[in-house]
Amino acid sequence: MAMTREDRQQKMRDLEKKISSVKGVGAVYGLVKGLSVTMKTMLKPAITSQYPHEKPNLPPRSRGVIALKEENCTVCMLCSRECPDWCIYIDSHKDVMPPKTPGARPRTRNVLDRFAIDYALCMYCGICVEVCPFDALFWSPHFEYSTFDIDDFTHEMPQLGKWMEFVPTPPPLEDGADDPVELKAEAKVYGGPAVAAAAPAAAPQAPAEPAKPAPAEVPSAEGPAADSATTQGAATGTTEGAANTGAQAAPTAAPPEKDHEPPQIDEETFKAQMAAGKSEREARAMAKKAWVIKRRKGEI
Repeated sequence: MAMTREDRQQKMRDLEKKISSVKGVGAVYGLVKGLSVTMKTMLKPAITSQYPHEKPNLPPRSRGVIALKEENCTVCMLCSRECPDWCIYIDSHKDVMPPKTPGARPRTRNVLDRFAIDYALCMYCGICVEVCPFDALFWSPHFEYSTFDIDDFTHEMPQLGKWMEFVPTPPPLEDGADDPVELKAEAKVYGGPAVAAAAPAAAPQAPAEPAKPAPAEVPSAEGPAADSATTQGAATGTTEGAANTGAQAAPTAAPPEKDHEPPQIDEETFKAQMAAGKSEREARAMAKKAWVIKRRKGEI
């Protein structure tokens, strides 16, 4: 009768106990058994990646480093406040912008002076990328930024902007997917479709009427001159009718007016945040975010 796997394992354990009970033989058996495992490992090929000579094949959306798109940053400070490690440093100043229309008040705008991330403290949680309402922070798969000095891990705006070159483009929408909310809002503001619509199918043409036989020529009393004048008048009338038809078919659509108004603040949200005891900077940031959300929803 053939032995089962459990019986063979039990027999091997009994044999090992018997060998280990003999004085001196157990130590030799343990040494030979350990060396056999070493020899098996030595004979197998190495699986270690020879970095940096061989670059790893990482997924395109790996969490390598955080890149900054400077023109999208509005200094709302949400990323700095939500960071659990407090490794984001932001400095800015206010510029007075001229009014758009005569008689209006000048507007103030925050201008970004410094945006730095200390990667010696960053734990790559990605909260700053998620909470940014203006798409100014992105994950970049670049990871080769090691250094010999820990102070060099604080990267400023020029270096963070260069890492935008490694950020992959988002995948295209699937067939039948709805347009993003941002595209719909922009289409509503600027008066055009979110995505260029396909050309409408041509209307089926009516079947051509059968040609009528031409009437027999009747000689006129006036002679060839009158016939020539009649033919020229008919040709002129046909040309004018075609021109009028073309003028009626061509629609006169006025170009849509575009609104280039920068993000403003929601007064109700600003007053509510100030009444709740928030600082003016925090209340202004939350009011700006509420204004942007209302604009995306089409409420403004």
